Amino acid sequence: MRNTPTTPGPADRLTAFGNQLVDVHLWLREELARLRSGLDAFLSGEGERPRDLRAHCLAFCSALTRHHTAEDGGVFPALAGARPELRPVLDELTHDHTQVEEVLGRLQTLLDGLPAAPAAPLGPEEARRVSGELDGLIALVESHFTYEEKKLVAALNGLSVPLSEDFALHDLTGR
Repeated sequence: MRNTPTTPGPADRLTAFGNQLVDVHLWLREELARLRSGLDAFLSGEGERPRDLRAHCLAFCSALTRHHTAEDGGVFPALAGARPELRPVLDELTHDHTQVEEVLGRLQTLLDGLPAAPAAPLGPEEARRVSGELDGLIALVESHFTYEEKKLVAALNGLSVPLSEDFALHDLTGR
């Protein structure tokens, strides 16, 4: 029997794009959980200085924004070209990105207003606002990620065009 050379297809890449999407979402979920834990510790008076908490939030917000910008600017147009039937889904996901950015902005503003020392008292209203905004972000992001994974993983795994490195956030996730 003769071995015949085959041309690798999209699914033969080291990591298919749909799998990269799941990996980056997993990493972002982990970072969001750490942010929630840090905020809970701070609000209870036991946590990091708010500067560290703000830095963590800024890093998370920046990573999430980079990922969504890569999707909006490269991944989604490539998918729309290859799979036009996904355009309504891609439009919904792009709208989600706008909503997520709005919540990230409000959360960052609230965190910027936290006192400098963990022991500094927070009023119950302020604590409730910060915690509520983060809860809203967590719910929105989880819903968005779950929907995106359900609708796009198979299509992404079949995509054969190169995608931006910001899509997978390899420099941050180590994955």
